[in-house]
Amino acid sequence: MLPEGLQFNSIANILSMVKSLGMNVIRLTYSIEMIDDYLGSSPNQSLKNTLTHALGATNGAAVLQEVLKNNPSFTQDTTRLEVFDAVAAEAAKQQIWVHLDNHVSKAQWCCSETDGNTWFGDTNFPSYQWQRGLGFMANRNDKAKSWPALGSMALRNELRAPDTPGNSANPYDWYHWYQNMVPAAAGINSNNSSPLIFLSGLGYDTDETALVNGQNLGQGVYFNNKNFPYGNKLVFELHNYQNDATSCDDITSNLYKNGYGAMNTDDSAFPNHAPVVMTEFGYEQANGGDQSVYAQCIKSFVTGQPGGPGGWMQWALSGSYYIREGTQDYDETWGLLNHNWSGWRNQGIIDNYVKSFVEATLG
Repeated sequence: MLPEGLQFNSIANILSMVKSLGMNVIRLTYSIEMIDDYLGSSPNQSLKNTLTHALGATNGAAVLQEVLKNNPSFTQDTTRLEVFDAVAAEAAKQQIWVHLDNHVSKAQWCCSETDGNTWFGDTNFPSYQWQRGLGFMANRNDKAKSWPALGSMALRNELRAPDTPGNSANPYDWYHWYQNMVPAAAGINSNNSSPLIFLSGLGYDTDETALVNGQNLGQGVYFNNKNFPYGNKLVFELHNYQNDATSCDDITSNLYKNGYGAMNTDDSAFPNHAPVVMTEFGYEQANGGDQSVYAQCIKSFVTGQPGGPGGWMQWALSGSYYIREGTQDYDETWGLLNHNWSGWRNQGIIDNYVKSFVEATLG
């Protein structure tokens, strides 16, 4: 429930490295559990208690001291939300937008069909608390209040079917997507009319078909972004991890029909036109990873969108995690940053792929 890497570097230095790439946005993920703890006045909100709970007393204390050394404006009593505030403030200072992404409800590694975070009404995904959390973050982080860099908010990361259908109170279908996501989007907009609102689809956010095509979602319900007073704030988002693809056509055909057709205003098969952003793609940062069919195809496809180039966010920046799936100080081999967040994991990929991708996108 804390932004990663603070035991290795300062918020300012980390964001300076992002800025050095020419990037203009960070995807800042958070859990609804963090909001529930705040609203419930949980004693677990402080840096000290958060790290102790996650890492144990000995390791938690050691990591806390490193976090405080690198970020001297914090104390052991600084809360999680205050850390998020500090990230957002530094992003504003460095002219980097914040894309606030609700990644999970219960704070844990994402994603699987068995984690209880899959779908509305799943074990760890009560819809009311989720919608309340989105509204809270929208209201608290109003640009006119404390987060001038807030540019957009995503409703939910990688919706997916639970392994056992009965685990969720809502059937896994487009009708129940609509019944949950539309009120959530309205709740963000009513609390804060400034940010763009990103809509994720089904299948780990690989499928927006029924939305962009204007299909019957069930019981005579249709999605039409023009029907909402905040319709001009809506953005479709997609993820793609077809890393083993041997043909670019295999990737692009799926991307177009599953959502990117919404970018083509000349294609009548997609009546719901809106921007589409690839909010996750990525690959191992080993030598040659950027030269794969997959990596090169994503780059050419996204930058070649009609009305584009399209926007994108790469998974991941993090060089390591405080803890992931029970392993402390977990090394993220897909991370752009090295393990101790002091530099790039693969300078060649940064120079030959990432920077040129940014330049082709932003000019």
